[in-house]
Amino acid sequence: MKNFKNTTYYTDEELKNWIEDESMNEWLADTADRIRRDIYGDAVYIRGLIEFSNFCKNDCLYCGIRKSNKNVDRYRLTPEEIIQCADVGYELGFRTYVLQGGEDTYYTDDMIVDIVKEIKAKHPDTAITLSLGIKPYESFKRFYDAGADRYLLRQETSDSEHFKKLHPAGMTMEERHEALWQLKEIGYQVGGGFMVDSPYQTTEDLIKDLRFLEKLEPDMIGIGPFLTSHDTPFKDFPNGSYTKTLRLVSILRILFPYALIPATTALGTINPLGREMGLKAGANVLMPNLSPTMYRKQYQLYDNKICTGDEAAECRACLSMRVDRAGYEIVTDRGDVITRKAELVY
Repeated sequence: MKNFKNTTYYTDEELKNWIEDESMNEWLADTADRIRRDIYGDAVYIRGLIEFSNFCKNDCLYCGIRKSNKNVDRYRLTPEEIIQCADVGYELGFRTYVLQGGEDTYYTDDMIVDIVKEIKAKHPDTAITLSLGIKPYESFKRFYDAGADRYLLRQETSDSEHFKKLHPAGMTMEERHEALWQLKEIGYQVGGGFMVDSPYQTTEDLIKDLRFLEKLEPDMIGIGPFLTSHDTPFKDFPNGSYTKTLRLVSILRILFPYALIPATTALGTINPLGREMGLKAGANVLMPNLSPTMYRKQYQLYDNKICTGDEAAECRACLSMRVDRAGYEIVTDRGDVITRKAELVY
């Protein structure tokens, strides 16, 4: 039976101490690393990220590709270009693709269905993850029936008042949470997550996020520090804490031993060794970029996003060496969640 939660219950006070106390860094990371090694060994799964559009119908206050940002050089990949990215990724050894974009209404359900079917027909041993934002239930179901395996949709926050401070009128936390439950009902491997130190966030907000995830029991959990974008209303807010983000990666591994947890690009942006330290804190997924080089700098959710060098999927050898030096090994397979094999108590 799939059950991704730790059987031990931790109180809000314990979680608050873990989140806030810098002296917990080493203990949390060591505990999280021991747990991930018990379940996944030293394996690091790679996902080929295809950022296929930076158009978005939404106007989220923190996001660099928000609708009202007139300074973005917008682009869209054609379905043929998206499939070509997948072909290149397959040759490089990727067996999971993450198709990610802004909520771009240009791409109809029929287009997404055709893209998914074509990739699966050419590469049947791969997994397809979609990250397209909120869609109607019927759209989610069509994508799943076409062959999509996973869906990433960060809940962003689990406090409705905090959600309102991050998003314009018309967007609600409840709609976002409901979409996650719909994805689970359909049968997707589901990914949730949140930003660390987003504007107005409190420790209590973060604990609410952890409690929501305990109910959802997602297969994947992606978090990263809030990073400012100079073309947003939040341009004067400070970047999120690197060390607090690492503590939360460890906390997630302790609470969700079997989850797939990425060391995100945002961690690598805020610190050159951020992704390696994310792995040491309990993460076990990396997502190098498969998008055409000429577009990578245009998918700017935040300032100074890394998009060349080791972040580029073509530099597999460089990435492998860095992961090796951190004490782990990149493996080439779909990297599905391991189902629960024993009671783990930490």
